[in-house]
Parts: sequence; structure tokens; C-alpha cells
Amino acid sequence: MNRVPILMYHSVTDRPNAETRPLAVRPGDFAEQLAYLAGNGFTPMTFASLIAAVNGTGATLPARPVVLTFDDGYADFHTEAMPILDRFGFPATLFLTTGWVADAGGEAAGRPLDHMVSWSQAREAAAQGHEIAGHSHSHPQLDQLPDAELRQELRRGKAVLEDRLGLPVTTMAYPYGYSSARVRREARRAGFWAACAVANDMAGLPAPDMLAVPRLTVSRTTGPGRFARAVEGRALPLVYLRERALTRGYAVVRRGRYGIARFARRA
Repeated sequence: MNRVPILMYHSVTDRPNAETRPLAVRPGDFAEQLAYLAGNGFTPMTFASLIAAVNGTGATLPARPVVLTFDDGYADFHTEAMPILDRFGFPATLFLTTGWVADAGGEAAGRPLDHMVSWSQAREAAAQGHEIAGHSHSHPQLDQLPDAELRQELRRGKAVLEDRLGLPVTTMAYPYGYSSARVRREARRAGFWAACAVANDMAGLPAPDMLAVPRLTVSRTTGPGRFARAVEGRALPLVYLRERALTRGYAVVRRGRYGIARFARRA
């Protein structure tokens, strides 16, 4: 089994707003992180190319693969992250919320937390070798949706991406990292063959469930030492002690909430 660090970023900026600040990485820190990866023998891949390599349908898996993923589709992916990625020759995967795109027009849905990329910028990123993948249409908590709304979120987001980009979309990430067995079944039925959660762990591939591949959070407070320990897979339970405890506790709450809401809909 291959243990692969799949890194989860959101915003890359020196000037985040209050809502994106906790997960906004400074451009200088981001450049230092890529320099660490390049200097320590990591080979960057998109999430789709990693899955293809693991499945034997793509290039051979390199000795030290790493995947950089970006959630939501903030405008600074284009203005700040892409120039740094290009400087190092790193491809990335952008999990794009289709209803949040800056020029979504009549397809606009949900409430973006900051300025977002446009469709032309998404197409430019794809043309430069970055993967544009699914992240739902309106960024809801998928595990809390009734079945019909869940199917609509997954399928509409995928269809809009494929229509706007002219490319097949077979991977996604769950908004907020929340999923369930029901959500994963619907993701497969929608045509996704692999999906990212969070979990703050190395991805052991091939995974028992390729629709629940873990990632490692990179945030504003991820210093050089913590970043190195994370990508090297050293002492991850300690590195992400707080995050894992919160995730486990909230999972219990979320299952209870969905059960109550489901009962109320039937009553």
C-alpha cells in the first residue's frame, strides 16, 4: 500500500477576510512549502492522475507522490497560487463549487465566502495542466440533504463543470469534508470514481473506499516544522490532535441531526 500526502488548501493570500482567514495560507509560506516538497524528492500529481496511477490506467506511480488540492475556487487560486505552482512546475487540483463561480449568472447558488475564480480562469487553469474537479453546486452539507436534493447537488455540479470546461470530471471533494455511506453511494451513481474527504491522515492507496480518500489540512498556522511532519507522515495523531478530536465529536452530532431531520420529514 502506498501512503500519499494529499494536501488540502483553500485560500492563498496575505489579505484574507474574516471567514477565510483560518484556512488562508500566506503566499510566502506556500512558496516555502513547495520548495520543501521539491527539495525532498516529492513528485506532484493531480488527484485524478494519482487515482489513474493507482488503478493502473495512467503513468507509473512515482516514488514520493504528493497531491495539492484547493477547495471552493477562490480568486486567489488564479492570482496567487497559480504563479507559485507554475514557478515550481507543480500541477494542482481545484475542487470548484460551480454555483459560486464569479460569473455563474443564472447558475449562481449558495453564498461564496470571498471573491471567486471566473469560468475563463478555470479554463485557463485546466489548459495549464491543473485539474478542475467537483465540489458540489451550492456547497451544502451533503450528508444533511434529503436524497433528491443530494442527487441534484452532485449531478448538477458535475454537469455544469463538464459543460463549461468541455472535459470529463470523475473526481470530487465533499464540502466541509462531510460525507456518509449514503452520500458516497450517490457520488458513485453520479459518475465520480474517487472523492476526497479530510480525516487529516495520509492516503493509503489503493484505499478500501476510493470515495473517502483522506487529506491533510494546511492552514494559516501550519509552520515549516508541522508541514514537514505532515507530508512525511510523522506523528500525525499529534500533529492533528485537535482537528481529529473535533471531527470525531461532530460526526456523532451530525448523524443525530440527520436522523432527527429525516424523522421530521416523514412525520
